[in-house]
Amino acid sequence: MTYSYISHVYCPKCRETYHHQTIQHVCHCGSPLLVSYDLLALKNEVDRSQLLKRRHPSLWRFHELLPVIKKDHIISLGEGMTPLIEMSSVSETLNIANVYMKDEGMLPTGTFKARGAAVGISKANELGVTHIAMPTNGNAGAAWTQYAARAHMSATIVMPKDAPMVTRHECSLAGADVYVVDGLISDAGQIVQQAIKDYHLYDASTLKEPYRIEGKKTMGLEIVEQLGWEVPDVIIYPTGGGVGLIGIFKALKELQTLGWIDAHKMPRLVAVQAEGCAPIVEAWKKGKREATFWENAETIAFGINVPKALGDFLILDALYDTSGCAISVADEEIMYAQSFVAKEEGAFICPEGASAFAAMRKLKDSEWIKPEENVVILNTGIGLKYSNIETNDVTMLENEEKIELPVKS
Repeated sequence: MTYSYISHVYCPKCRETYHHQTIQHVCHCGSPLLVSYDLLALKNEVDRSQLLKRRHPSLWRFHELLPVIKKDHIISLGEGMTPLIEMSSVSETLNIANVYMKDEGMLPTGTFKARGAAVGISKANELGVTHIAMPTNGNAGAAWTQYAARAHMSATIVMPKDAPMVTRHECSLAGADVYVVDGLISDAGQIVQQAIKDYHLYDASTLKEPYRIEGKKTMGLEIVEQLGWEVPDVIIYPTGGGVGLIGIFKALKELQTLGWIDAHKMPRLVAVQAEGCAPIVEAWKKGKREATFWENAETIAFGINVPKALGDFLILDALYDTSGCAISVADEEIMYAQSFVAKEEGAFICPEGASAFAAMRKLKDSEWIKPEENVVILNTGIGLKYSNIETNDVTMLENEEKIELPVKS
């Protein structure tokens, strides 16, 4: 039986095609490359019911739709099949029929970045890569270095100095060469590109290789399987580089082609950004197909602090094609949403995930989301990785001071 139905990689701009059994990065025209599969053969030979037959509950249960040809090349830490949690209190408070949270904080390394790293490193392993390099806002580097360590690859990582300290430790402990730059991820990216040229390293930067998207798309595959092969009305995604949103859209289109989901129903996709860094939102408002560089980008949700995404045109295409939207939220709204979800549902989510909840509230208030709709929110990481965020909602006690609670009448 065929393990992967990968056919080739191609450029979504100029349509140039490339072979998947040799190392590929971006197209000669500068565009990211996407992976194509022989979906007709897969449709004729594989039924979705086979996913329930003796398959491990990880993202590799979808191996036919993933790019690794041989099972022996897979590098795994058990990633995938994160819970889709019904957020009943949030649903009731906001008067939305059903709100579900896809909790990616349950993955190895504590974030959704493990998906892209697992598939990206596995394919790099299959291609004989020995040393990767990438810029990161923190979590991607943490994930890729740990999977690289498991594959016995070397890693070179450059991150902004304001990235969460825990992610710097994760990279360092995994044996990576870690460099810190006084700037943004775009500045880190320039340094990495020079190192790649100087030392002939494998470029694992966002969308500079085709396979990170394939790992991220498994979020979409899992969501529809967990909903009984039905799609929700809305999927809300915190968007920096936007690989997850691009991947979810790609997954849904592939499932429609396979006939595994309704070909006539597509969720409205929502890209959420912070007001301090919202290039996709500004482009969407103006009906543009590409974004412009966002100057002086800054937000508490560090993972979405990306001034210019290489795949911005793919993000915007997904929004336009699904009648979706892009929306920005203030840092104050993010912090409130993080507290709100913790108090209402007992979930300690990351600031990026909180931005999606803040966006949902605004979209419901504007009636863009209707009361009868089903909404899925991606929480992209566990809140514990953001220990630098402080709260004032505590009461300080002196030694021997007693706790005093309000007296109930």
